[in-house]
Amino acid sequence: MAAFSYLPKHSGSGEREAPTQLEIKLRRKARFNAALRYTLLTVVGLIMVYPLVWLIGASFKTNAEMFSSPGFWPSNPTIQGYIDGWQTSTAYTFGRFFMNSLWIIIPKTIGTAISCTLVAYGFARFEFPGKKILFASVIATLLLPNVVTRIPQYLLFRDLGWLNTFLPLWVPSALAGDAFFVFMVIQFLRAIPRDMEEAARVDGANTLQTLVFIVVPMLMPALISVCLFQFMWTMNDFLGPLIYLSSVDKYPVSLALKLSIDTTEAFAWNQILAMSVLALAPSLAVFFMAQKYFIEGISTGGVKG
Repeated sequence: MAAFSYLPKHSGSGEREAPTQLEIKLRRKARFNAALRYTLLTVVGLIMVYPLVWLIGASFKTNAEMFSSPGFWPSNPTIQGYIDGWQTSTAYTFGRFFMNSLWIIIPKTIGTAISCTLVAYGFARFEFPGKKILFASVIATLLLPNVVTRIPQYLLFRDLGWLNTFLPLWVPSALAGDAFFVFMVIQFLRAIPRDMEEAARVDGANTLQTLVFIVVPMLMPALISVCLFQFMWTMNDFLGPLIYLSSVDKYPVSLALKLSIDTTEAFAWNQILAMSVLALAPSLAVFFMAQKYFIEGISTGGVKG
């Protein structure tokens, strides 16, 4: 490898030797490959980001301009779509629907983080009768499509009297019903050595203290990834609230966007797109703020120690 180094060579007298023809060719090839990679990544990135850019730009257009101009930059920017869309066609503003979304997301995210940590710690660190069967059941639940369980869950929650409440959206997550997150935390735990846990037990810490004070701080990247996934999935969930909620005053943002589409009149697309931008903003903001921990949690969770 030393023969193909890009660094200029030095003679014994301290003078810098001129690069050889081979070194010049290798440098040119490396620069060309780098330029080609960055150009290709830039083009693909622009293609993927353009729909989002167009969505933001179109939200500042009038309904007439949206269909007359294919570009994303509005000729006469206006915020009327945001003003009219925020009021909605119901007795409630969009602020009420945002509060409902947060009222669903926050308990569900906290419950998911706590329950999945407890279950994953039990699977990763303890031996007990039927462990393999239970773990196989978790994996089977992970592979089972959600649509298969919709009817049994609906009948169960109906018999419990939980319809038109947030409980069907909270309780399954609080009981580690999301098998994907359990599996994700288990994989992360397997990459963590047990030395510090054993040292804590030697010092007299019990299992719960070891979990809270030793394991959870090391699990923080994985837990942030779990919370971020749950936040975005719940924010975008349409079918769950549609099945269990029947009162408009309890609708989240995902259902409120559907209310903006009236089948009897022409669609006010600028209002729909404006509210779509506001609905996307929390997920994008949370993702970029927690991007470092999110990537660390995903990459480390896929490595078994």
